[in-house]
Amino acid sequence: MPLDPRALSASLNEALTLHSSLCRREAAEFLKATDSGEELVVACTQESRLFQELAEEANSTVPIKFVNIRETGGWSRDAAKASPKIAALLAAAHLPAPDPVATVTYQSAGRALIIGPLDAAERAAEWLGDALDVTLFSQGAGDSGGAQVRRFLVLSGQIQTLTGWLGAFELNWQQNNPIDLDLCTRCNACLAACPEDAIALDYQINLKLCDANRACVKVCKVAGAIDFTRAPQSQRDSFDLVLDLRATPAFTQHAKPQGYLHWDGRDIKALLQWRDQVGEFEKPKFFAYKQKLCAHSRNEKEGCTACIDVCSASAISSDKHRQQIKVNPNLCVGCGTCSTVCPTGAISFAYPRASDQGVRFKTLLSTYQRSGGRDAALLLHSQGQGAQLLGDLGRAAQLEKNQKEGTHGVPARVLPVPLWHTSSTGLELWLSAVAYGASNVWVLLTDEEAQQYAAALREQMAVAQAILSGLGYAGVHFKLLQVRDARDLAELDRQLQAMAAQAPVRHASFAVQADKRATLELALDHLIAHAPKTDGERIVLPACGSPLGALAINKDACTLCLSCVNACPASALADNTAAPQLRFIEKNCVQCGLCVKTCPEKALSLLPQLNLSAQRKESVLLNDMPPYVCVCCGKPFGTLKGIEAMLGKLAGHSMFQGAALERLKMCGDCRIIDIYSADNETKITDIPS
Repeated sequence: MPLDPRALSASLNEALTLHSSLCRREAAEFLKATDSGEELVVACTQESRLFQELAEEANSTVPIKFVNIRETGGWSRDAAKASPKIAALLAAAHLPAPDPVATVTYQSAGRALIIGPLDAAERAAEWLGDALDVTLFSQGAGDSGGAQVRRFLVLSGQIQTLTGWLGAFELNWQQNNPIDLDLCTRCNACLAACPEDAIALDYQINLKLCDANRACVKVCKVAGAIDFTRAPQSQRDSFDLVLDLRATPAFTQHAKPQGYLHWDGRDIKALLQWRDQVGEFEKPKFFAYKQKLCAHSRNEKEGCTACIDVCSASAISSDKHRQQIKVNPNLCVGCGTCSTVCPTGAISFAYPRASDQGVRFKTLLSTYQRSGGRDAALLLHSQGQGAQLLGDLGRAAQLEKNQKEGTHGVPARVLPVPLWHTSSTGLELWLSAVAYGASNVWVLLTDEEAQQYAAALREQMAVAQAILSGLGYAGVHFKLLQVRDARDLAELDRQLQAMAAQAPVRHASFAVQADKRATLELALDHLIAHAPKTDGERIVLPACGSPLGALAINKDACTLCLSCVNACPASALADNTAAPQLRFIEKNCVQCGLCVKTCPEKALSLLPQLNLSAQRKESVLLNDMPPYVCVCCGKPFGTLKGIEAMLGKLAGHSMFQGAALERLKMCGDCRIIDIYSADNETKITDIPS
């Protein structure tokens, strides 16, 4: 690699030594560095295992971090210009680890359930029986049927439900066959005796073929396993692990529960890894939820369902009783897409937190710019397949470097950023990255991602791009790079050569906040303040996925009942205690639609937009009208249109005729006085409170 240690040292304000074969001939230099007692960054991931072994042999307790600058920087046709990028990657690697988060614990004793044809289930059990306590659930005989020697407990019947996760699976089934497999000795006497061949080698009776001659019962007297008078019984049992051999899996969501494996019978490595899930395990609790900010439900009206719709693990559901969402931490796989699409920030990604990602983006971009880099593009990719693809791309570029035509490799201006999951960042972080100086923000997706992730990211990118285009920033700033496997390296290489887009001349200094909306406002303020040009006072945004916008009101239909104020979860709508008014703060609106669904007159509609004027942050008057005054005392107690609408609707009702209708024109106090005056026999206890 054509590395420049002087330039890197100047960029990082730290003396660096260039090694040519650190992992082999110069391993002693690495061990010497571990003696310093300070955290160590090794700019190589190829031999990370060797470095860790060397440190362990030397009894070193120094924290060691690894960062790949070879395939992502040094092995590229742009390698000679990659010093700013390499400095940025090294600077980011020096950042402290994020603060620890709460964890989710699984406990598995190794009780495994295998569901499938009996012959296939028994073959799989042979691989697992030495490590797990295996129970089989027969789903037919299969091609060869069950073995004559019964080594494992076998269940049968009709599966009703299978739910749960590692250490907590619940199986409910109905045992509805005359043969009890727990008593059956597999002597095959019933198979030989049955004239209709209604009994197969799964030792269950096909009741559609059986003509009830009961020959099987006569030959099974000793074992007593066959009983046609036995009523179907509902059964339930718990398991720690589930291996599913059926063509159709029990769980259809993209991200299956931990501890569940839908196995095709070919990938032995996957099966062996699955059998190791015995003991106690921990994973981060990937999310944080603030119910007060949630725009899912108010007053039994459903508003935003973005997180429920996008979750690939079926971990998020609607809690209608509490009028909020419910997240199952045991099912959550930490994709973070729920936080990306959440308009309010009620659900946020906690591993790492948004503020940690902000520091990382800022460090990368500021170091890159300080080192002389220009037109930075952040490439967000997964730590798994995404990192492997970039490694393959770098190796291909190195092998083809002497060819006139060949793989370019990762360009010098592209800064790879590994993420726990590629869909865990969204609008506010992308716009913050642009405000920090990024020309482009790209997200690399592979076939390991659920389809709904790509759709959600496209919606968010459309909103972000509309904002920047409306502000006059030229070029395409956001893009999804979708690659399936190594066969698409040429296409990935081509897409990485895209032109740089325009970024603000002055780079922002704000820090990403824990609150999503606060970060979004900081980024918008900076981008608006340094916008090349703006056409008009408003930017129209896409209807799908926009967390920004206003409200349109039909004043002729609105009665100022103020139901919308009570429904708004973001304090975007408010009343006026001094006068019948409906007021609105556009900055607070998250476009959840709860106000629209709550309005009994259907007088409201959403307007996805970004208001560029200062009025966006101010309380503005949406509607007002004269008050309705009591016909007795003259005190205002409602709106003119609201009371008139009520009178019109109740005028034909039998309960509101004559004096009763007139009482509707009175305030609460005068109404009670009038009722007492009209009927002196009315008791105080009969009056509703």
